[in-house]
Amino acid sequence: MLDLRPRRLEQVESNQRDRALIEKIVEVGFRPASTCANHQIELQNVTKAYKMGKREYQALRGVDLSIEPGEFVAVVGPSGSGKSTILNMITGIDRPTHGTVQVGGVNLPKMSENELAKWRGVQIGIVFQFFQLLPTLTALENVALPMHLQGRKSQYKNSERTARAMANLEMVGMADHAHHLPSELSGGEQQRVAVARALANDPPIIVADEPTGNLDSQTGEMIFDIFRDFSRQGKTVIYVTHDNHLATQANRLIQVRDGKILSDSKLAVSILTA
Repeated sequence: MLDLRPRRLEQVESNQRDRALIEKIVEVGFRPASTCANHQIELQNVTKAYKMGKREYQALRGVDLSIEPGEFVAVVGPSGSGKSTILNMITGIDRPTHGTVQVGGVNLPKMSENELAKWRGVQIGIVFQFFQLLPTLTALENVALPMHLQGRKSQYKNSERTARAMANLEMVGMADHAHHLPSELSGGEQQRVAVARALANDPPIIVADEPTGNLDSQTGEMIFDIFRDFSRQGKTVIYVTHDNHLATQANRLIQVRDGKILSDSKLAVSILTA
């Protein structure tokens, strides 16, 4: 009978070579990808309409938005305001009805779904509200999976992927739970694993949709501190939140309502000193 269970990824070897590689990655940290310095997100006159039976729902109405490399951006607004739709435009998960979306000089609407998937796997790290971990894979295997999906085009060799995945888990304080299944982890622990997975291919952009929405305040602050560290290291971090306290700790705050950007302001808080 054909075994349809996911193939187990190689277990971490307890030898000096793997340990040295893990320590090297942890010491160096998450370095911005080589394209990060030239990176920019640009939405121009973006509209998004959805058909709902005979009706048409306007999720975005002429959105103009530019985000520079290394910015730490919070997006806030009431439910249904268009926050998540803006993230979907940036990640290429959805396409605009009208307007242009460029990320790092790449015109996303002109790419095929296959091209977008490959591009997204390298350029974007996505953190979802409900974690989206594969239930039959351990924490370590979930984090290593994006590297394996890149195949030969991955910047990490087969021999490096498990060690890098373990280094990612160490950075978010989850190395001791590397071989646990998601069902054996708390919500906060699952979210930390999801953050480690988002960084697997060292993308220049991290996008998070309500990443602390299902967490207690203390765990939410922990996740937020991890994002702040990424931004300090030069990565662009964009997150949607309903938490006013977390929103005001970004260095840029975008308010969305009725599919439009209501306000876009720089905040006094500095990620370099926070």
